Amino acid sequence: MLEQTGVIAARHDVHIATIAHAGDGNLHPLIITPPGDAAARIAAQAAFEELLDAAIALGGTVTGEHGVGILKRDGMRRELDPGSLALQSAIRRALDPLEIFNPARGN
Repeated sequence: MLEQTGVIAARHDVHIATIAHAGDGNLHPLIITPPGDAAARIAAQAAFEELLDAAIALGGTVTGEHGVGILKRDGMRRELDPGSLALQSAIRRALDPLEIFNPARGN
């Protein structure tokens, strides 16, 4: 995965640092771009999506111990099968039937 990270960084012309406990398969990529550079932000997002795909292809996960935030939501949908996603949606509906937790974010 670290080798793929370097290839992805070069392809998108971004700097990617890996921090924390990458040795146990729980990679924490830090994509560094100049502040206020819209093109760099787009390149960073494309690199991040490619990192997610590479992790999944190697049998990893996009979730890690921190769960899935809005940035990794589409990667989670690529990783998990439809049954697992349906189960998670059912749990959310059971715990939040009025959809008051993070209402703007949806499923």
